[in-house]
This record gives sequence, C-alpha cells and structure tokens, in this order.
Amino acid sequence: MRRRPVDFRRPVRRRVSNVLWWVLSGIAVLLFIFVPSKGTQIESRPEIPKVPEGLGKHVVSSKKAQANWYRKLIEAWREAKPPPKTPEEAATLIIGTLKRHHKADVKGLLTFYGLPLPHTLAKLKVGAPASLPVGVKYEFETLPVDAKAVADGDTMTVYVSTIDPQESSCIPSEVQMAAVQRSEARAEKNYAKADALHKRIVDSGYRVLNFQNNEEILARKYRIRLKGIDAPESAMPYGKEAKEELTKIVQGKSLRVLVYGEDRYGRCVGDLHCNGKFVQELMLKKGFAWHYTAYDQRSELAKWEKEARAKRVGLWASSNPEKPWEWRKDKRGGR
Repeated sequence: MRRRPVDFRRPVRRRVSNVLWWVLSGIAVLLFIFVPSKGTQIESRPEIPKVPEGLGKHVVSSKKAQANWYRKLIEAWREAKPPPKTPEEAATLIIGTLKRHHKADVKGLLTFYGLPLPHTLAKLKVGAPASLPVGVKYEFETLPVDAKAVADGDTMTVYVSTIDPQESSCIPSEVQMAAVQRSEARAEKNYAKADALHKRIVDSGYRVLNFQNNEEILARKYRIRLKGIDAPESAMPYGKEAKEELTKIVQGKSLRVLVYGEDRYGRCVGDLHCNGKFVQELMLKKGFAWHYTAYDQRSELAKWEKEARAKRVGLWASSNPEKPWEWRKDKRGGR
C-alpha cells in the first residue's frame, strides 16, 4: 500500500530524538544508536549500563532488573547485523530481547523513550510501491467505518490503525504514554482513571477502538471530504437520503483513501474506494450528489451525474433541485 510523504502530514512533535540524544550524552547505551542524527555517529559504548532517572515511573520491576535489561540490550545490539537504525527496528530489537519479561515493563521502556509500542509494529512491505494518480499526495487504509461517523453525503470521520508503519513512527510520546497508563488502569479496574486517560488520547486526535475478542487498537482520527462531489446538506431536501446512502456504502467496511490535500477546515480531501468500487461514482450514479465543478473538472464525474439526471434518480426526481453550494451561500447571507 502506498504511503504518504512524511512532510505532508500534520506536524507532530516527536519526543524521540530529543530524549534519545539526552540519554546518549548521559549514559550512551544501546537504545540511541539507531536514532537518525543527520550524519552524527556514536563512537563510544559503555560496558556498564546505567538506569536513567525516571524510568521507574514507567515500569514495575526493580532497578536491579532494569540494569539487567540494559546488559541484555547492549549484547543484542552488538550481535545485530546490521544494528537498528530506525525507531521501528530498535523497538523490534527491544521486544525480541525482553520477550520473557513482563509486558508492562517492555511497554513502559518503549514509552519512556518514545518508541513504537508492540501492537503498532507491522512488517514493512518490500519493493517499490505503485505510482499514485496525478495530484494524489498520499493514501491510507482505514479501519472499518462506524455508521455514526458519517456526517452527511460527502463527509465522514475515519480512523487509521497505528499498526500502519507510517503512523507508528509519529505517534506523540504523550499519546503512547497515556495508552500504556490506560491499559494499566483498566487492568487494576480503575475505570475513572482509564476514562480520563482516554479523553487525553481523544483530545490529541487518537482513540482506542474496541474490536471482536476484546482486541483494542490505538488509531488516529482523520476527517474526510469526498473530492469532486457535493451532496445535499442535512437540512436540505434529499440530505437525509444522501447520508443514508453513503452510510450504506461504507458502514463496517475498510476504505482506501487517496488524499489530494486539505481544505480550510482541516479535512482530508480525497477519493474513497470501498471493496474496489469508487464511492463518488456510486453517489453520483444514484443521484445523491452533484458534480462539484468548482473544485474538480474530471470528465467521468460529469458523465455519471448526467446519467443520473437522465434517469431522474435520487434528487433528480425533483424538477429543479437546489444546488448545495448556493444553499450554503444563502445561509451565510442570512436568507
């Protein structure tokens, strides 16, 4: 699956580099040899591991046990060929080396250094990705869409799993930490604390979603505006029907989203594909959207709208349906 360029994404403050370099200057242990440093190379590696201050707040084992982790990790780094060079590779090495230790300790150690958590890691695809259509900046695949996430006939909210390698590499450290602490709070049946932590996660643009078998997935939120179409607003004739039609198409499905950019409301403007079908095409052919010519001149969109007009389906059953953009203009003008 094609990934989006990192520099196009919304800026996310990464605690990883700063924290890792700070520890390098103090204890220069394994975990920081992988950090991208724009040409800087780590020369020295100490033989005696030193446990950094503050780690104990994130793990449950003693300092003696923590020192033992560092000994194991230094040895594992020496044996790694090649040594880890990315946060994902470093996290994988730590997880593999400490696999027989408490899961809470491993998660706490990763969180302390702002590294990807175990459930966010996935195997990277090998080989050059296929080219994207002209104008597309990046693409992603969503988790199954909730019916409540569909706002109207051309707007919805989706979530992308942080298992996606591109997502896992830029999760804010405070979100990672809150996710670990929430899991621990729920294990202790401290649901009030867990709810407060989840609110912090949600406020940061993420959410912990529950799936079958009580599986929980940390996911990032995206608001989507379908490119090239304009559906009736909810308060307009056929607005309810347009929303219901879009909901019927995407409910419970994972979508492929091709993003062209963002609008002034911070929404991703893109094409949606569901089970191999182009969602905008379905909405136009069923007469629940207009071709939005002011922002998209693709001839196929005009063709599908024309077909729906000829068949008088959906909103075209009306002799003179009001255009959504004119309706919004009138509302802004107080008419």
